[in-house]
Amino acid sequence: MTAPGANVSGGGFGEQPGPVATTCYRHPNREALIRCTRCDRPICPDCMRPASVGFHCPDDVAMAAKTVRQPRTTVGATLRNSPPYVTGALIAINVVIYLITVQQAAHGFRQNVGVPLNGLFYRWQLVPFRVYDGEYYRLMTAAFLHLSLLHIGSNMLALFFVGPPLERLLGRWRFLAIYLISALGGSAAIYAFGAVNVPVVGASGAIFGLFGACMVLVRRLGLDLQWLVGIIVLNFVFTFSIPGISKLGHIGGFVAGCLAALAVGGLPQSDRRLTTRQQAAGLGGLTAAIVAGVVLRTATF
Repeated sequence: MTAPGANVSGGGFGEQPGPVATTCYRHPNREALIRCTRCDRPICPDCMRPASVGFHCPDDVAMAAKTVRQPRTTVGATLRNSPPYVTGALIAINVVIYLITVQQAAHGFRQNVGVPLNGLFYRWQLVPFRVYDGEYYRLMTAAFLHLSLLHIGSNMLALFFVGPPLERLLGRWRFLAIYLISALGGSAAIYAFGAVNVPVVGASGAIFGLFGACMVLVRRLGLDLQWLVGIIVLNFVFTFSIPGISKLGHIGGFVAGCLAALAVGGLPQSDRRLTTRQQAAGLGGLTAAIVAGVVLRTATF
């Protein structure tokens, strides 16, 4: 036995051990007296992240953020506060191409008249018999050409107003897919039913496709249905009353846009969200159907 108060190697029973100093697992040269309440690793003040209980380390905070489900729209797109980059990029591309083509035209900045045979406008415009000769790229490139300032101005103004709300709802890739499918659908209608030697240009088919998508998704966009129907009807009135406007391009784009929106969002009255795989399959099937129509027209040209 040992008398009270005697010293024993290793310390007496009544002694309380002091804090054990260690170093931060991310900064070995810094002292850490706090441990992460999730992984128990030592962390310095710079690595301390406040939590509901104690502090977490940066790695655990990052891992937790990856497991949190991001809020999504009714069609499955991640909600974003970022600007509508795709809409802006499409407007910029159309404007740049217009500036290139008018610079090559004989009448200068205002209008694409007297374009040279080797110019971009001549090589990209949609002429059905040229497509029949194998220049299928014209079905898409013609949607980025415009004849005049009024032509590009009206189309880009419409895209500026209708594009951002659709892009926020659909997400970037869905919005871009509907735009391009609508452009292709308008060109395919011209190729299938239009005059074989009349050139057609413009983004109107794609714009009318976005109008069609808005009609299908009007409830999810929160738009006023009467206002939207009025805008669409007014545009179709202009289509059928002003000479030189491609009726087939507008109708084909509108129908393609409606079908593409159905492929992405399902039936308007349904609240069921389609999976990304189902949406991609629907858009792919619609694109394949349009391409099949083009092939069939070529075979019976």
